[in-house]
Amino acid sequence: MVIFTSICSNYLHKARLLAESVKRNIPDAAFVVCLLERELDSAITASPSFDRVVLAKDTWESGDFDQFIFKHSIVEASTAVKGQFFRYLYKQFPEEQKFVYLDPDTYVYDDFVELRDLLDSHPIVVCPHILQPGNIDMELSSLAHGVFNLGFLAVNRSEEATRFIDWWADRLSLYCYDDKAKGIFTDQKWVALAPCFYDVVIFKHRGYDFATWSLFECGMTEEDGKYFVKGDPLRFIHYSGFGGVLENCIKNWLPEGAHPFKDLYADYKAKHIESDEDNVSKTPWSYGCYFSGTPISNEARIAYREHHYSPHLTINPFDQWDDLFLSAVEKASSADSKVSLLAKAWRVLRHEGLGVFIKKIFAKLRG
Repeated sequence: MVIFTSICSNYLHKARLLAESVKRNIPDAAFVVCLLERELDSAITASPSFDRVVLAKDTWESGDFDQFIFKHSIVEASTAVKGQFFRYLYKQFPEEQKFVYLDPDTYVYDDFVELRDLLDSHPIVVCPHILQPGNIDMELSSLAHGVFNLGFLAVNRSEEATRFIDWWADRLSLYCYDDKAKGIFTDQKWVALAPCFYDVVIFKHRGYDFATWSLFECGMTEEDGKYFVKGDPLRFIHYSGFGGVLENCIKNWLPEGAHPFKDLYADYKAKHIESDEDNVSKTPWSYGCYFSGTPISNEARIAYREHHYSPHLTINPFDQWDDLFLSAVEKASSADSKVSLLAKAWRVLRHEGLGVFIKKIFAKLRG
């Protein structure tokens, strides 16, 4: 089994904890880190629990990684490369049959016994955010952010899984943004379509992908050092929203007093602090600035996202400061609008004939 996570350097401390928990509980698994930085810093990335640390740009099959990554915020970027990284792992581990993605803020508590069995005969496994009605806040959130949580995804080596990964990776290469108004939330909303297209198992074991959104009436118990969620043995917890968000959910959704999850969270929090003793969480993102060192604004990323195919924007976007870049985008936009008008005129002329074209021109002039 190959398990991987996708991070920028500021999440290395989380990835260290995840890797240690994987090696402790799933010792036969290889743990691989996909790192979204320009260079590898061995002093930072070295960890005895990492089997490999791979730069995302080194897995890219086309030569436009800078153009691709410039379009994304740090969170969008970390998710946008996941599909391509699955492709990379298929090639790098030709003998492996099972591949699992886990978000870096995950901690493994036991071997993935049930998942191993599932992947023997099923190509794709996903977990829903919630498994019972009643928490309307999370029901609304699932509608907005995606029914399935892509902090976990498992596939085997099969033609069906490969078809799914190829489809998903292609969609992420074009549309992996936090743009809920357009129906997109990073990589998650796409996979709501996956059960319609592919042979997908919706895994309802409560011990997998237990997370912040699972706390409401969760029924977690502890017996002789082992943890269960309504009878299902706990396999891993996704500490999404670690800190204030998660602690607020603990306050609102768990009963007062002692609770098994509170103990687990306190232990993870202590480990989390220890893992960040070198302050790696403060590491700036190397794709967060132009080559000059000037920070890139979100406005510049969005503008480039919408116009980067214009022939007026052939430069590497990291070469430009915001003012120069946005100025170039405005010029490209103006030029594109002129080209668009000419294209519309040509379509009318070609499909409707010269007479109709002239009538429309005069109608436009009179209007």
